[in-house]
Amino acid sequence: MALDKIDRKILTLLQRDATMPVAEIGRKVGLSTTPCWRRIQKMEEDGIIQRRVAVLDPVKVNVGVTVFVSVKTNEHNDSWMRKFSGVIDEFPEVVEFYRMSGDVDYLMRVVVPDIGAYDTFYKRLISKINLTDVSSAFAMGQIKYTTALPLDFAIISDDDK
Repeated sequence: MALDKIDRKILTLLQRDATMPVAEIGRKVGLSTTPCWRRIQKMEEDGIIQRRVAVLDPVKVNVGVTVFVSVKTNEHNDSWMRKFSGVIDEFPEVVEFYRMSGDVDYLMRVVVPDIGAYDTFYKRLISKINLTDVSSAFAMGQIKYTTALPLDFAIISDDDK
């Protein structure tokens, strides 16, 4: 779906604060409330806006340790990948999970309270599925984190070209 400048402005505002009232969004993008609301609803219907969530402080909910877990496997088939994905779904500590190219087959971002909790996670994981190699890297500090996607690459409608 092509987005015009107003759609991109709306998305920028919503990515910063999804609780912003529609009237305020409309005011900031130069629309009245109803047309602004229609645009938001259309972007929700089209799947551009997938959901609205609250971003929590990991330290305040006791998951301040971030671990990047690299996994290698000798199994490279759809059946095993579905099984592995199902196993990972059982672990709320895994907040991101990717199939990779290169030396690592899968990469996970895991959040836990401490190293002991990570060790418990690791033992539960390896008891559920056979993995060739698991390597863990503990983040020493977070330098940048955002949930906002860049909109510079969005398909621009013909009206804005």
